Amino acid sequence: MIDRLLVANRGEIARRVFRTCRDLGIGTVAVFSDADGPAAPHAAEADAGVRLPGAAPADTYLRGDLVIAAARAAGADAVHPGYGFLSENAAFARAVAEAGLTWVGPPPAAIEAMGSKIEAKKLMAAAGVPVLTELDPDAVTEADLPILVKASAGGGGRGMRAVHTLGELPEAVASARREAQSAFGDPSVFCEPLLRHARHVEVQLLADAHGTVWALGERDCSVQRRHQKIIEEAPSPAVDPGLREELCRAAANAARAIGYTGAGTVEFMLAGDGRFFFLEVNTRLQVEHPVTECVYGLDLVRLQIEVAEGARLPAGQPEPRGHAIEVRLYAEDPSAGWRPGSGTLHTFEVPDVDAAFRIPAEYGLRLDSGVESGSEVGVHYDPMLAKLIAYGPTRKAAARRLRAALAGARVHGVTTNRDLLVRILSEPRFLNGEATTGYLDDVGLDVLAAPLADEEAVRLSALAAALADAAANRASAQVLDGLPSGWRNLPSQPQRKSYETQDGTAIDVAYRFTRGGVLRAEGHDGVRLIASSAGAVTLEVAGVRRDFDVRRVQDDLYVHSPLGPVTLRALPRFADPSDLVAPGSLLAPMPGTVIRVETETGATVTEGQTLVVLEAMKMEHRIAAPASGIVAELAVAAGRQVESGAVLAVIAAPEPAPESEGNPQ
Repeated sequence: MIDRLLVANRGEIARRVFRTCRDLGIGTVAVFSDADGPAAPHAAEADAGVRLPGAAPADTYLRGDLVIAAARAAGADAVHPGYGFLSENAAFARAVAEAGLTWVGPPPAAIEAMGSKIEAKKLMAAAGVPVLTELDPDAVTEADLPILVKASAGGGGRGMRAVHTLGELPEAVASARREAQSAFGDPSVFCEPLLRHARHVEVQLLADAHGTVWALGERDCSVQRRHQKIIEEAPSPAVDPGLREELCRAAANAARAIGYTGAGTVEFMLAGDGRFFFLEVNTRLQVEHPVTECVYGLDLVRLQIEVAEGARLPAGQPEPRGHAIEVRLYAEDPSAGWRPGSGTLHTFEVPDVDAAFRIPAEYGLRLDSGVESGSEVGVHYDPMLAKLIAYGPTRKAAARRLRAALAGARVHGVTTNRDLLVRILSEPRFLNGEATTGYLDDVGLDVLAAPLADEEAVRLSALAAALADAAANRASAQVLDGLPSGWRNLPSQPQRKSYETQDGTAIDVAYRFTRGGVLRAEGHDGVRLIASSAGAVTLEVAGVRRDFDVRRVQDDLYVHSPLGPVTLRALPRFADPSDLVAPGSLLAPMPGTVIRVETETGATVTEGQTLVVLEAMKMEHRIAAPASGIVAELAVAAGRQVESGAVLAVIAAPEPAPESEGNPQ
């Protein structure tokens, strides 16, 4: 029996495992990097914590020797790998066992068999599981296109590139190799056909060491960005009972072919004609495991631990009930090329959550989060903040509950994909169960990534922010019975406030009150102030009451209302010259490491041309020229760390062509 378990991971998956350990009476040990620190939520709630010196994954969570030493130092007798990092590293699994610790995962031989996607496909083909043709990157022809370049090791969308023309292939292969080496320590890649209008479905496995294999239905993970899942659900709206039986049989055959035990997932691509093809076996717990837990009424982490302790699974597996949908809340900006965000998460509040890291007692809302209000979102790890799961009697009921919870959440301090997720959960093609892996491109980010708050909502939110600021001013006034500074006995100029939205749009607010206390706001005819305080404003707009929650952190204001969340920055009356940058400056959109510089001083560049490649949050990000011109200044070199907002280069306007000298007429 396991007495004390170390989780070789961080964030929400570490907290998820700790929750089950508490239910079972098992002691817990966390490891944390310097980037996370001992106050990180996962580290703070464990019974003991051990520091892994450093910040980069290669120096911390990927150091198996340090993790095993931490387990020994803290008196742990078992290790759970979570997902990512060392979870699919056969050498680490062996080292854990050789150290006399219980490994809560599949046998190292099974991990090894599936560790290379190239070799895994051969094994699955031999077991009768349908596979896609493997292509050598050096032998791809025009007839093979479109294709997908894939890292042989790892997963999570890293080291994957879609290629539609032969001209794209060399850079796609090189980029995929770099990313795979950085994320998994293995630069091997291969190619396979890219299926159009296909779905990504997967079967949850659970197997014990006594020959029992459960295939717990399928999850649909087709809504993806950059080959990474953002919405998952169970069951799939595209799978009927007959196809479900075929998928589960193929998955169980895959498990038996490699002697699998513990929790794992077999992933498939489902073509439009109903044929399915093996993708890979994830020899670990998946990020999206909560949807299966809800539908089947199981604690998969508990079953992992019990199987690791030698327990037998019941011969008959449970039957599914209801529908569950999960969304991944990321710190990223979908409208800016999925640019990851970082900084302080000032507020993280989701209303009406029924359960955290566990199945709701009845249909309801579950939250698995790696962050809390006040958490720091860094650049060293994946930008996922939390998973929100709605479990309902039907698919549409689950989608509606999830949409409302996301729309009502307060997430302040970093840019997230929340608005995108809400719009997807409202979009007809998704609601009708028609989403494929090309869904985001098919519908378009111009539609799906549009802010929930329209122009009128932004203007009303700015007015509410100004009125909340005035209320705070009144509350802090020390003279004349709380009259704000600038108060006049006779009407004069209106009060003015200037703000800037996240996309750089300037908004000016001008208002005053009549002698009878009636609000007069420029551009807001028919708007009446009902009540105001430093944190809340109630307006009547065209006869309808509107409540605005206003929270301020220094110059940033976060305004929340049923009209949509709005983030504003208060602009000073007089700009500080030191805050200005030269025209044409190319700024770093995030902190990161410069991987490559693709230009030089004096070079002529065109708008949209890649000039610098940054690595942040384990992904490569291409930074393009903001305008055409000449590189007047280059401020970075490969290997350099840069902060968000740092000047990378300055692009000068091209010199005008000299006028030709002709003979006077």
